[in-house]
Amino acid sequence: MTAKANAFYAQSGGVTSVINASACGVIETARAHRDRIGKVFAGRNGIIGALEEDLIDTNRESASAIRGLMQTPAGAFGSCRHKLKSVSDNRAEYERLIEVFRAHDIRYFFYNGGGDSADTCLKVSQLSQTLDYPLQAIHVPKTIDNDLPLTDNCPGFGSVAKYVAISTREAALDVASMCSSSTKVFILEVMGRHAGWIAAAAGLAAEQEGDAPHCILFPEIAFDRKKFLARVKRSVKRYGYCVVVASEGTQTADGQFLSDAGTRDAFGHAQLGGLAPALAGMVKDELGYKYHWAVADYLQRSARHIASQTDLDQAYAVGKAAVEFALAGKNAVMPCIVRGKGKRYRWTVGEAPLADVANVEKMMPRDFISRDGFAITDKARDYLAPLIAGEAYPAYRKGLPQYVRLKNTPVPRKLKKRFRVG
Repeated sequence: MTAKANAFYAQSGGVTSVINASACGVIETARAHRDRIGKVFAGRNGIIGALEEDLIDTNRESASAIRGLMQTPAGAFGSCRHKLKSVSDNRAEYERLIEVFRAHDIRYFFYNGGGDSADTCLKVSQLSQTLDYPLQAIHVPKTIDNDLPLTDNCPGFGSVAKYVAISTREAALDVASMCSSSTKVFILEVMGRHAGWIAAAAGLAAEQEGDAPHCILFPEIAFDRKKFLARVKRSVKRYGYCVVVASEGTQTADGQFLSDAGTRDAFGHAQLGGLAPALAGMVKDELGYKYHWAVADYLQRSARHIASQTDLDQAYAVGKAAVEFALAGKNAVMPCIVRGKGKRYRWTVGEAPLADVANVEKMMPRDFISRDGFAITDKARDYLAPLIAGEAYPAYRKGLPQYVRLKNTPVPRKLKKRFRVG
């Protein structure tokens, strides 16, 4: 593709503390290629912005504002949980996307998200070919769950891993100082539906025998109530207290989530929540220990104030690479992180075909989890440790971090026909 055209960028799914760094990478790199790319339009609230022709003109933002995205958490343009069904089931939505792209001369499509977003990006690429509309569709990886295949790790994960490891260590010090006469069991519930990467990161908090966490619950290991309670009891006897870090996706041998609320989100996933109090109830009923529990929830993924420098660098790099891939004529691919060999941590950006990424989840390898299923191994520690390295503190003023707020100027509509999602 040689003719100058516009680009579309959108954020999808749960946001992270560094997803805006990927946006910065896309926009700054596109601006450096004004001979090939005209304007970069962002979708207000993700792909919904494209469907409803609710576009944002990022060219109206100053260079300093775009650079400010590097230290700003959450989604600067708004995200969404809207899953495009298969083309055969809902061709109208896909045709609407192409209609909007055609109206605004958009021929570069950058979709920043996880596995479902990779699937959407692939389908949009395929349909554009069917409809004979020239479109370079590049997926920009992002997910705190760290479960995308063909990439060593996922931008967004390293900062969550850092937050969880730090929170585990700090909370453990608190509990240890009070356990003789007060709380003996603390349970921290973290995200992770099918893959236990985030829970595993808590294991980095431990440096020597007796350090917390004393028990990690992974989705990959079937939950056994008897073994869990025995682990808690043994830890309290040995150390005076027990810190448990539990993935929200903890499930029994028959695949039943302990925290399944019985509802489904827009992607058809079970709504999870309430695992920590459920585990606390077991501890109280069976062991009688005083307990406290907490749910990291949005705090873990929005904690830009202690983001990982490695994570920030990688988030920017995949955004930059996405534009470079598109300008090189690539289509239906995803920039990925490639870990170098050797003891010293090095990484580069590689390329993965979306056909092999979409709808595939990468679980924790069994050799990353201890034999008893309650801790991480040295191999897991070697993998995780570099991802939380480096501190990327934002600028502070009056004791608070300063985050950029974009103008998000709307692009004038060109289509008479309106399209409403939902």
